[in-house]
Amino acid sequence: MDTYFTALLALLGLLVGSFLNVVIARVPAGESVVQPRSRCPRCGSEIAARDNIPVLSWVLLKGKCRHCAEPISVRYPIVELTHAALWMVMLWHFGWTWQLPTYLYFASVGLALAVIDLDTKRLPNALTLPSYVALGLLLLLPAVAEPDWGAYLTAWLGALALFAFYFLLAVIYPSGMGFGDVKLAGVLGLVLGWLGWSVVLVGGFLGFLLGAVVGGALMLVRKAGRKSKIPFGPFMLAGALLAILWGGQLWDAYLDTLT
Repeated sequence: MDTYFTALLALLGLLVGSFLNVVIARVPAGESVVQPRSRCPRCGSEIAARDNIPVLSWVLLKGKCRHCAEPISVRYPIVELTHAALWMVMLWHFGWTWQLPTYLYFASVGLALAVIDLDTKRLPNALTLPSYVALGLLLLLPAVAEPDWGAYLTAWLGALALFAFYFLLAVIYPSGMGFGDVKLAGVLGLVLGWLGWSVVLVGGFLGFLLGAVVGGALMLVRKAGRKSKIPFGPFMLAGALLAILWGGQLWDAYLDTLT
């Protein structure tokens, strides 16, 4: 039975990943993610249901529009596969628990925000602000069922702490930190805070560490300079993901170095 539900979740992950491609394309432009139906940007032909099956349709069409042979970006199946993989990782880590819906949602919105930030250097309010409400409601599931109101309180305190920290950075260094990052920080604080203060600290630190390492590598290969604007959201999200999965172990390892 577990295998059946796992396979079902993986399939749903592919379908939601396909929808995320629409979100990634339309939200930054302020367009509806519901209407109209997706069309080929070159010939304007509406994409039929048979050509909209996650991953499979792209493979069968050999990455080209059925009507005009315009190349279809490989990013579409990559997003779908990555999203399904993230859902499987969350299931592996949390199991079939009351916490799982919270972290499935985080994986979905986090992937969309990361790709949008890479594309546009923006973190749209249309995704970050509703996430406070969505995550706050989803975390009520384990808070009530387990019950664990202490973790629920820590989640909101973690959101407040990371929001305040990033807000201070944005005020002190506005050219290096945008307010989109500030709003995202509060969202990350929620999902990290539920797991404890040590995870909040690890997640926050890893975001800066990853940003510094990648930024330094890009400068080393002359793909970026000191004044280049590199979107920070993906590093924040990647750091949070690593902290969700291994934050406790990393914190314990750090404490061991002090003893």
